[in-house]
Amino acid sequence: MNIAVRPDAASLLSGRAATNKRSEHLAPTAKGLNFFEVDHSLRSLLPLYMDGPLLQHLTPHLSELGALGGGKLGELSDAAERHPPVLHYRDQFGRDEEWIEYHPSYRGMEELGFGKFGMHAMTNRAGVMGWDAPMPELAKFVFFYLFAQAEFGLLCPISLADCSSELVRRYGSEELKAKYLADMISQDLTQLKKSAQFMTEKAGGSDVGANELTAVREGDHWRLYGEKWFCSHTDADLAVLLARPEGAPAGGRGLGLFLMPKTLDDGTRNAYRIARLKDKLGSKTMASGEIRFEGAIAYELGQLDQGLKHMLGMVNTGRVSHAARAAGMMRRCLNEALQTARHRNAFGKTIIEYPLLRRQLLKIMIPTEQALSAVLYASLAANKAETDKKSEMILRIMTPITKYRACRDNVTVAGGALEVRGGNGYIEDWPNARLVRDAYLGVIWDGTSNIVSLDVINRAIAKSGADKHLREDISDRLADAAGIPGQFRTRLEGGLADAFDFASQVAKSRQYERFSRVAAGKLYHALTAALMATEGRHLGMKGGDARRMVMSRFVLEHRLHKSTPTQLTNFDWEEKAIDALLSDDPISMDDASALLVA
Repeated sequence: MNIAVRPDAASLLSGRAATNKRSEHLAPTAKGLNFFEVDHSLRSLLPLYMDGPLLQHLTPHLSELGALGGGKLGELSDAAERHPPVLHYRDQFGRDEEWIEYHPSYRGMEELGFGKFGMHAMTNRAGVMGWDAPMPELAKFVFFYLFAQAEFGLLCPISLADCSSELVRRYGSEELKAKYLADMISQDLTQLKKSAQFMTEKAGGSDVGANELTAVREGDHWRLYGEKWFCSHTDADLAVLLARPEGAPAGGRGLGLFLMPKTLDDGTRNAYRIARLKDKLGSKTMASGEIRFEGAIAYELGQLDQGLKHMLGMVNTGRVSHAARAAGMMRRCLNEALQTARHRNAFGKTIIEYPLLRRQLLKIMIPTEQALSAVLYASLAANKAETDKKSEMILRIMTPITKYRACRDNVTVAGGALEVRGGNGYIEDWPNARLVRDAYLGVIWDGTSNIVSLDVINRAIAKSGADKHLREDISDRLADAAGIPGQFRTRLEGGLADAFDFASQVAKSRQYERFSRVAAGKLYHALTAALMATEGRHLGMKGGDARRMVMSRFVLEHRLHKSTPTQLTNFDWEEKAIDALLSDDPISMDDASALLVA
């Protein structure tokens, strides 16, 4: 028997209004949020790391960027992701003048990153955002952290421009500096000469010393012959690159550093070709490509036999940038996971009420907070590295430690946030799929996990002894942090001692390569546990939120020692701790201390 449905009832079941009503079951994204204002961790920590006058000056700008991240910048980024760069090999008259076409949304992002906020220039000259001096490295990385929550790809050209201008400032001739430097750090996009760094070749990725690009001297300049295999920001106005001067020895010591302009003084294109653009897994908004050099004119930077050394100094700066981006992307993942958990209903209640999901949220939260602490601490060392030997050594070892673990955690956190979102997270209409794709770049760019962990053990520790300075500084911070319960302080000190002793043992061992990743990871977890405990103590003693002390225990027990259930009563404290950390209410010093020893 057929049962007729009345027209008005059919409309209630299947009309536009009905469809829209059912859509209310779907949890919102973080779109529309102010990424700075909702980031209670960043806002509470900045007064501990940044000078008061600078923080007061930058707070409105940070809030503006936070609003743009959840608004216009996010919209521009989404559009640019859907319309990636396109390489054209000839112009309309058939001339071999290859050029890259960008969607207007990408240009709009450039106007914000290079123009409005001047993130490529803020540490290199006065005047950016009205500040009367070059800003410390910390300020730049905080802006990177916020910007990355909406747009990842453009931060590569911004970071490359920042580092390249520094290389020209340090190693360029007076003539080169007069010719290019002011334009490299301009915020006027009609004047700005955007710059890039070309490193990777077919013969050498991590093994840069195997590179084959050859430089031949011709009067007061050089000509380049060969290829580069992976060139980010392919059509930049200037490129800093490594090449082997003709007759130079093999290996890294034979590499020189050069500056190559895209356009010569007479207005003609330099003699190199963009062979193709890469079809990448992530960072699709930014053009990466392959370049063939056919006698391109370039100018030497610094001593020809010190090129690799000069470049690696900037690679370390780039690695802190990667860690800041990873920390920002993890924060976006956490925001997305919390938005889903607080607004998605299943089986009669919001999913954040389920214990298993709450535990999963902590697995996203704790690595995110660790990365923030590590980046702020490393940035603080970067502020003083040029004038203070201890800070230089701390930065030397913190850079690869932080880059190694934060970028790896970003992959796991992005996957965890996607799982919280569920099936929608796998769909490109939602932000999670892109966050997963972009996360993987951090573990290979500027050094794979293997390379940066070896840098920690074989270079920063075995060759430089930087671990001694870092250990002393973290120990002093703990000693000055009165108020941390003695029992927990002992556990923190024991974790630090174990991590540093193990890393030192690995550095002296013939098996250092086998255990370098384990040692670097232990150092990261022990250091961030100590940092979070001291940060939480400082905030709690001032009557603020001591929650980072509680987070520190999670790091110690689940990331450093990797606790597994043997006696369920050993984990009774966690329920109260999870409830406290998933609440927006501040955790008092007394409550945090009680949770540390429960």
